[in-house]
Amino acid sequence: MQPAPNRPSLVPDQSPDQLPNQSADDFNTPSLSEVLRSRRHRLAQLIDFPVLLWSGTPKPRNFAANIYPFRASSHFLYFAGLPLQNAAILLGGDQLILFIDNSTPDDALWHGPTPNRDDIAQQIGAAQAYPLSELANIARGAATLGDRDETVKAMEQTLLQRGIVLQRQRPLGEKRLEKAIVRLRMIQDRGAIAAIRKALAVTIRAHKAGMAATPTAKTEAHVRAAMESVIIGENMSCAYGSIVTIAGEVLHNNHYHNALAPGDLLLADVGAETMDGWASDITRTWPVSGKFSSTQKDLYDVVLAAHDLCIEKATAGTEYKQVHLSACHTIAAGLVELGILQGNPADLVDQDAHALFFPHGVGHLMGLDVHDMEDLGDLSGYAERRGRSDRFGLAFLRLDRPLEAGMAVTIEPGFYQVPAILNDKKNRDRYANIVNWEKLEQFKDVRGIRIEDDVLITSTGNEVLSQDLPTSAQDIETLVQKL
Repeated sequence: MQPAPNRPSLVPDQSPDQLPNQSADDFNTPSLSEVLRSRRHRLAQLIDFPVLLWSGTPKPRNFAANIYPFRASSHFLYFAGLPLQNAAILLGGDQLILFIDNSTPDDALWHGPTPNRDDIAQQIGAAQAYPLSELANIARGAATLGDRDETVKAMEQTLLQRGIVLQRQRPLGEKRLEKAIVRLRMIQDRGAIAAIRKALAVTIRAHKAGMAATPTAKTEAHVRAAMESVIIGENMSCAYGSIVTIAGEVLHNNHYHNALAPGDLLLADVGAETMDGWASDITRTWPVSGKFSSTQKDLYDVVLAAHDLCIEKATAGTEYKQVHLSACHTIAAGLVELGILQGNPADLVDQDAHALFFPHGVGHLMGLDVHDMEDLGDLSGYAERRGRSDRFGLAFLRLDRPLEAGMAVTIEPGFYQVPAILNDKKNRDRYANIVNWEKLEQFKDVRGIRIEDDVLITSTGNEVLSQDLPTSAQDIETLVQKL
């Protein structure tokens, strides 16, 4: 879908489909200050009032000196580019004003020397830089992201403790700001795409390391350690809590204690995040033994067929909901062919029978957050005047809008046997004549399968950014057996 007439281009300098396939170390992208200047300029074309964005403050774990790993607000990172603590930026027109205090001698004692305010300002292209105490004098009346953003609450609480009170714009300005930021961040520019490529290069290596570790690993934790050590070794962090589990039916499983056995499938949903916050998100499922059983391979191929068709259909102008429904129909048809479901696939999808085994949406936006901008609720995922369905098969859809060139999205269909769903009496009664429960029992060695790749929508189709990690059953087996 092309931008509406008179809408400013949101992909500066070069369209995504013209971007070369660059290595992690060869970006040929603009400097940080140039990227940030372009983002400020495009924001100024969408709104006509000043904007104040906060980085956030470290959060203590049980006592003040023991803090959780700090992660700056993604909205701040998009325009400031650096993971600064206790900082704010004021955006107005093409200008950026930085507010941050210089570190104290005590800070240097415990945490080492840090760049001073003026050096940081020069690096990010700030027009001026002030201590936080000047906020009330300079930033009064600016719009923020309001109560939806936890960093706003944290920073304003810090200022209140100093006796500094800010007067924010009314909610109408905040809503316009939210919509403008969604419009801007939804289309990835060259700097963003280069950073995502960098994260993905590390993530692909991490998945291969996990496969290599599996034959000798005793527990899920051993495989997780092998994967995350690659990420940590590149001075990156995980973009989300790693999922490395034989209990693949638990969608966001964060336990790693299970012992690995030869008949198990291991589902690994692991992604690296760059130091400046850009995410990646890949899932692969592989047999612990290095060889899929016949039933495991049958279901794996059903999920892979849905995955491949969705990627084929993920093009500019296509409704993402239709991409999701393509996955639903493919999975329903595959389960009919295997004898697990009975009936016409289209009718089965209309009855949400597929959702017994594929209950979630086929993907989401990705960028500075792995589920990009979901801190703003459904504003980013759902086009204007669209809302969530209450249907079993659509309620968890995270993205319902037309795809546009420059979007980065995930494609991640799956098959799961979730006891809470399959043993629910209402589902048993509703689908009594649709599910062949005896046939399903033959596939009990499959708890969960998901195949996920990251896709950049271009003006001529798409690019699978994670294509260097194979997906076919044979290639997966080879990776586990050889590495």
